[in-house]
Amino acid sequence: MTTYRNRAEAGAVLAEQLSGLAGQPDVIVLGLVRGGVPVARVVADRLGAPLDILVVRKLGMPWAPEVAFGALGPGGVQVLNEQVAAGLDPADVTDVSQREQAELDRRERLYRSDRPPLDLAGRTAVVVDDGLATGATARAAVAVARRLGARRVVVAVPVGSVEACDLLATESDELVCAQRPPDFGAVSTYYTDFHEVSDGEVTDALAANR
Repeated sequence: MTTYRNRAEAGAVLAEQLSGLAGQPDVIVLGLVRGGVPVARVVADRLGAPLDILVVRKLGMPWAPEVAFGALGPGGVQVLNEQVAAGLDPADVTDVSQREQAELDRRERLYRSDRPPLDLAGRTAVVVDDGLATGATARAAVAVARRLGARRVVVAVPVGSVEACDLLATESDELVCAQRPPDFGAVSTYYTDFHEVSDGEVTDALAANR
């Protein structure tokens, strides 16, 4: 098992595995807000590609928010794990969804500011996160990218569970995962520094790429 010093080091490792995309004019790197953005920043720099963000919100179980029953993305995209969601009270699903939609809208306004809405028509979208646990957030990101017109969607992560990687490999056009430990626990265990990424780090990354 490899432990990354931080998300920047993870991005450098990932960029090596994505080197075949370097210099291709249709490539755009999309960092999942917030933890995926520092990883995506390094990937975009190494590939010489533009960086943008995808705001996707995990829908967590009311009594265990870290366990996802689905996710939301901009443009009204919702991905549900039907088996899990079916066991919830519909009122709980609505409550969690409304709360996460409000936060998604806030982040879109904050991070996009003067940026135009994301347009991926004809592009190869490289969706980057800091890791895959359940894969719910990345699934929503793939759905958003396709709805925004992406010609091809590549999901790229430094580490992921075998189950989530298998799922994303079928839903994306290509999955690049640097390591898939068979005894995967939590994404944080594969980083020495796994601090909560701030809004400022996200806006700084976008400004630097410009």
